[in-house]
Amino acid sequence: MSSSTLSPRQSNKIGLPMFVLMLNLFIALLGQGMVIPILPDYLKQFGAAGTAAGYLVAAFGAAQFIFSPIGGQLSDRFGRKKLIIAGLFLTVISDYLFAIGHTLTLLYIARFIGGMGLGLMVPSVMAYVADSTTTETRAKGMGYLGASMNLGMVLGPGLGGLIAEFGIRMPYYCAAGLGLLATLLSLLLRETLPPEHRTAAGRRKRQPFVRQITDSFRTPYFRYLLLVLVMTFGLVNYETVYALFVQQKYGFDARSISIVITLGAVIGIICQVWLLDRMVRRFGEMKLIRISLVMTAVALLLMLVKFNLIYLLAVSALFFAFNAFLRPTAGTLIANAAGDRQGYAAGLNTTYMSLGSMIGPLFAGWLFDVQLNLPYILGALILLAALALTMGRSMRSAQEREIAHE
Repeated sequence: MSSSTLSPRQSNKIGLPMFVLMLNLFIALLGQGMVIPILPDYLKQFGAAGTAAGYLVAAFGAAQFIFSPIGGQLSDRFGRKKLIIAGLFLTVISDYLFAIGHTLTLLYIARFIGGMGLGLMVPSVMAYVADSTTTETRAKGMGYLGASMNLGMVLGPGLGGLIAEFGIRMPYYCAAGLGLLATLLSLLLRETLPPEHRTAAGRRKRQPFVRQITDSFRTPYFRYLLLVLVMTFGLVNYETVYALFVQQKYGFDARSISIVITLGAVIGIICQVWLLDRMVRRFGEMKLIRISLVMTAVALLLMLVKFNLIYLLAVSALFFAFNAFLRPTAGTLIANAAGDRQGYAAGLNTTYMSLGSMIGPLFAGWLFDVQLNLPYILGALILLAALALTMGRSMRSAQEREIAHE
């Protein structure tokens, strides 16, 4: 169902299909989060450690980077539901192969398949939200989407640690089972892309990966894509070395670090579910992004000052709160500018986000080894520099449309 066909009553709320989608994402990300805490011990069975873990992350990220634009195009051509189901099922295969794997080669293949699955699924999910909402409710839909994913990732590690008591491979089997449940639940979703749009997309020739990236330079939302790339790069500097930073600067143990991260994630979820829509209505997308960029940069710089646990919790809460506004709001801007090519735009959005997520950790890790404060200084400067991308003709035009609508 396209946004143009929504009734006023429908447009003001998140309906059953969106709830099913959110539940599916929660289940899928719960399964993915479960396997995080036991990965180091799992790799010991193969005589592997940090290098192998890095390669596994790289294989996953590379696959998602490559397949996101492909998934977006296929979503426009065959519909959102089919790609969501296909992507989820690939994550099931990935987790199962990881559970039964007895060689590192099979683990790399499993993670690549998992990245491929998310590459196909995430753009389709974002396009589904764009199809199911109006410009007025889209930010709320994107916020709910982010919250359901974050909640799964927050609860997953704790659950995975408990399940690992029954065997080091059990969390991977459980993740596969949860993924299969999410896949089956996706059969309940209704297709949101009208047949005529799929027909029109089918007449378009599928572009090679490199061509899609170069063609993205000419899209009306290229500035937003750049914003996603730069913003993700800056934010990942915080996320990549956070545990190491807190451990070395504050001397906190794993339990204290876990409390801070969990509390921050919960704050992010609250902001996405209950505050994001209100903030967008109050300030508009442009102004909210600018405020959030400044506040996240300030939070990064405040991290450099050492006080105590309460101070760290407060600064982390500030960062997580405004970080929770940034990503769904940027996704909303891209969706609003994408017209009838929501899948294509969502694929590019995920690709640019993946690129930032791949480059960011490399810089963060290298800078941390040089001096532990440097990743946060660079992250703050990058986020402040991203303000320049919120200025200019295309951004002003979008802001003018917001004011005219009001």
